[in-house]
Amino acid sequence: MKKLIIAAALAAVFGLAGCNLGTSGFGTITIPGEWPPSPPSNYRPGDRWPIGPEDLDMGEVRLGGGTFLMGSPPNEIGRQANEGQQRWVTISADFWISETPVTQAQWVSVMGSNPSFHTTPVPGEAQGRRPVEMVSWFDVLVFANLLSEQERFTPAYMINGSTDPVDWGPVPTGLSHPNFEAWNAVQIVPGSTGFRLPTEAQWEFAARAGTTTAFSDGTQDWNDQAALDRIGWFNFNNGGVTREVMQKEPNPLGLYDIHGNVAEWVWDRAGDPPTSQAQTDPAGPDSGNNRVVRGGSWNTASATAPAPALTGRSAYRDHPASFLRFSASGFRLVRP
Repeated sequence: MKKLIIAAALAAVFGLAGCNLGTSGFGTITIPGEWPPSPPSNYRPGDRWPIGPEDLDMGEVRLGGGTFLMGSPPNEIGRQANEGQQRWVTISADFWISETPVTQAQWVSVMGSNPSFHTTPVPGEAQGRRPVEMVSWFDVLVFANLLSEQERFTPAYMINGSTDPVDWGPVPTGLSHPNFEAWNAVQIVPGSTGFRLPTEAQWEFAARAGTTTAFSDGTQDWNDQAALDRIGWFNFNNGGVTREVMQKEPNPLGLYDIHGNVAEWVWDRAGDPPTSQAQTDPAGPDSGNNRVVRGGSWNTASATAPAPALTGRSAYRDHPASFLRFSASGFRLVRP
């Protein structure tokens, strides 16, 4: 009954009568390795499996931990100074990660309204399956805890001793917000099982999917439009807007839209360029007002990185203020 109610509400919001929001592109993808609960005897890698009885149709991929080479080599085309030196990074535990950026339909099902700038229909595409954007890093904290409650996980984020976003007050929209410092000091509840933003290391580990090239399909040159057209939406192929998720090829771990479409907020604060020192489960600096985004977008560009496809490289990173909202920035989630 819950899914029928949500589907009706989303159809009203997006004008999607006759569109199916709960089939292709949603559900849980699994890959070989540890995976609770035990899959059936006829399980095959890539099969879909429900998260639970209250599933909101948010697809996830289960990843095992491991050690990888993070960052870009000095000779990578388009490399930026803030990508730091390459270093060995270990992800010590398995985790789930969204197979796509969170969509507009998924956001509305939790938050009740759609903040996105890109709402003009694209012919042949489902509006609700385009990535949500115009959400700040702080907005994502609220969404993650509410989604965790709906899915019967324990919320991950705590502000002023509470995991209930109602207690947090208005979402900060600037440094002068009276509760900015409290929001900026958000903590992750130890042992919590709920949704959260990936750390920058988790994001790059998942995006690279075992590769060391600029893009996870093996492409080295961001100017290679023929190759990049297969894996993502960039300024040369998107028509100047975001596009429905899962239309391009996934990376080797089954993650879609990891390059382009919308840039993705991660947990880490911005800091000095990383050194070559090996790390285990890094989570960024302990202080700062800016947070990192990864993955590039349909139009991400800056004075130092003037081309959106360049910003889609696995190592590219930017660091806007956590209270800002952009039509090019969305997110995907992880959970333990």
